[in-house]
Amino acid sequence: METEEIVKALEERIGYTFQNSSLAVSALTHPSYMNERKINKWDHYQRLEYLGDAVLELTMSEYLYFEYPSLPEGELSKLRASMVCEPALAFCANKIPIGDLILLGKGEDATGGRKRDSILSDVFEAIIGAIYLDGGITPAKEHINRFVMDGIGERTLFVDSKSILQEEIQKIPGSSIRYELIGESGPEHNKEFTVALFIDDKKRAEASGHSKKNAEQQAAYAVLKEMGVTRNL
Repeated sequence: METEEIVKALEERIGYTFQNSSLAVSALTHPSYMNERKINKWDHYQRLEYLGDAVLELTMSEYLYFEYPSLPEGELSKLRASMVCEPALAFCANKIPIGDLILLGKGEDATGGRKRDSILSDVFEAIIGAIYLDGGITPAKEHINRFVMDGIGERTLFVDSKSILQEEIQKIPGSSIRYELIGESGPEHNKEFTVALFIDDKKRAEASGHSKKNAEQQAAYAVLKEMGVTRNL
């Protein structure tokens, strides 16, 4: 896609129209794309990510401060950290989704960059920074409310899926849980792992990911959803 098409697609997905579309392009541009093409017409996402991270932290801090008036500073900090950690923000990014819109160098793309949590979370924060520069704090907060605040419980369930599932299984006397790697595919630099999850030796789920840990997380999340387990903050 051309950059104009990419910006339009992003705007449709997030419900925000940029006055300065170059900010949106920068937010979606990985350094590898610029290095490969020797482009210097616009910035890549790293500076916008720095700004977006600050806007996100302020917004989340304000939200938690008023939402949990009895929690001490240390607990508020732990809660905020869990809500804006890399896997949590990558989960938000995939909900939009933005992976297919990121401008990546061929090498980064070939090694699974579009699905990598580190890149997805960085670009997600860069988009927040771009919205803040383009329209100010109000639309930036609205974006955060829509894509970060909404569904916090579901995101927490996903990020902590393995430990939450372990807690649920421990409630059942004599029950046990195990993960088994059942397949690998793809080239060495971009492997996909398939994992099966067993409870009491009965297969309950199967999932794939670009690491065994991610595949296990996906499988645990699927079982929790099947069990009807929820998380409310």
